[in-house]
Amino acid sequence: MKSTFLKSAAFASAVLLAACSTVPTTTATLDEARADYVAASNNPAVASNAPMEFRQASEALDRANQAAAKRESLDTIDRLAYVAKQRIATAQEVAKAKTAEAEIADASRQRDRVQLEARTAEAERAKREAAAANAQVAAAQQQAQDAQAQAAAAQQQAAQLAERSARLEAILVELHAQKTERGMVVTIGDVLFGTDRAELTPNGMATVRKLAEVMMQNPDRTVLVEGFTDSTGSHSHNQELSERRAQSVAQALTSLGVPRERVAMRGYGEAYPVASNDSASNRQLNRRVEIVLSNENASIPPRAAAR
Repeated sequence: MKSTFLKSAAFASAVLLAACSTVPTTTATLDEARADYVAASNNPAVASNAPMEFRQASEALDRANQAAAKRESLDTIDRLAYVAKQRIATAQEVAKAKTAEAEIADASRQRDRVQLEARTAEAERAKREAAAANAQVAAAQQQAQDAQAQAAAAQQQAAQLAERSARLEAILVELHAQKTERGMVVTIGDVLFGTDRAELTPNGMATVRKLAEVMMQNPDRTVLVEGFTDSTGSHSHNQELSERRAQSVAQALTSLGVPRERVAMRGYGEAYPVASNDSASNRQLNRRVEIVLSNENASIPPRAAAR
């Protein structure tokens, strides 16, 4: 388009020069119009943004140049040159206005793009925060479930411990156990053995079976089986009988499922009497086996030295 307009102007000038051999007729207004036209031609915005107005300006300038070439009156030339100047100015103003509009539109597009990017970033941030919040909620729910499970397990364990403790208490009461510093003591009297023998009677085995049940339900306890006699007979006989009776009870416990490492035994003969040996009934009290059940998670202290 720019090339066409320049060719048109050049053609107009050529016509003017060919019309006569003297200096062509011109006016200050026409010279100004020609200069304005050259300036407009060198502005790419005019050709791209105001092509119709620029074409009209070119045609107006051609008419002014032709009038000058024909040596028409100066008033006519000025009038046509003025029209050309106005057309050129209009083309420049239109180009300027459309350039400004394009710049505004571009700025608006950039603003929209920035706003879109900001909204997108905000949406992504909100999405991340929502995901993090959901993860926290899920973690809190899982912790609550874990806490509930732990509480339920603790309650079940407590119930089991309470049940086991109640069962232990009931059996120990049934066995007439005595609480001492060394632990609970169950006494198997002379009548639960054969006369001057170490074998347990059926009633003696029933007592040991109950004690074995206690041991199986309380794996954190141990027992010490201690045998005693009265002072009748020789010292060696009494010592041997006390050891055999203690061993008999210990073997009965292990035969009922109590691990051997949880059962210890000792024989003391006529030592540690619980009554004087001056009567048959008192001597019968001294002929006994004491089974010491340890306190929970504790060892059984040794007996104090016999006096």
